[in-house]
Amino acid sequence: MKSFRHDQVEIAFLDEGEGDPVVLVHGFASNATVNWVQPGWVSFLAQARRRVIALDNRGHGASTKLYDPADYHSSRMAGDVAALLDHLGLERADVMGYSMGARIAAFLALEHPERVRGAIFGGLGSRLVEGFDDSEAVAHALETHSLENVSDVRSRMFRVFAEQTKSDLRALAACIRGSGQTLTPTELAQIRLPVLVAVGENDVVGGSAAELSRFLPAGEALEIPRRDHMTAVGDKVYKQAVVEFLKQ
Repeated sequence: MKSFRHDQVEIAFLDEGEGDPVVLVHGFASNATVNWVQPGWVSFLAQARRRVIALDNRGHGASTKLYDPADYHSSRMAGDVAALLDHLGLERADVMGYSMGARIAAFLALEHPERVRGAIFGGLGSRLVEGFDDSEAVAHALETHSLENVSDVRSRMFRVFAEQTKSDLRALAACIRGSGQTLTPTELAQIRLPVLVAVGENDVVGGSAAELSRFLPAGEALEIPRRDHMTAVGDKVYKQAVVEFLKQ
């Protein structure tokens, strides 16, 4: 992966394919490889004649690890994406985020609308408005000495995933404490560019795609059949819907 510096942070990214650019923003405890390369997104979009750019968010993958929750505010992480566009000399791009990456994409669309042509919010629906009530529990699960000490099912899921991705657990604890901002319906109404909200039918983490899309002036909802938060990422229905959305 290549890298560049922004806000005293080294951001790693990949850049493959040719055509109109689409920037991919991964979810919490993941990275560009796990979220986008392994499920086939990069090759799929490149075959659809798109230039595919995917970054490792701060605190994740090969990017700089930070331990102050303030460094992970969604506006700062959206600023990393805007800085990546600057680094590559791109005025605008389509942007797809998954879970935390969808929140980052939403903040980018709200605060830098001139940089985004269209957006896909994957794995995050009504929770973007409602927020999460278990962030501190997940942070404690990441900080505890052993997985055996974690009994909460959802917190345990994130700890297992973080270990699988060989993540810096202390950086992730700071990230989840600092990045859980919500947007109000009034703020979402200011996002006038086309947005596809795609959430698994059985996703209890991301919330309802339909409910979130109602707040977006050009929002469109996709309920990914028979998928939950972890299994929707590489789904064929999701992929095909994204390609059709990007064509529009």
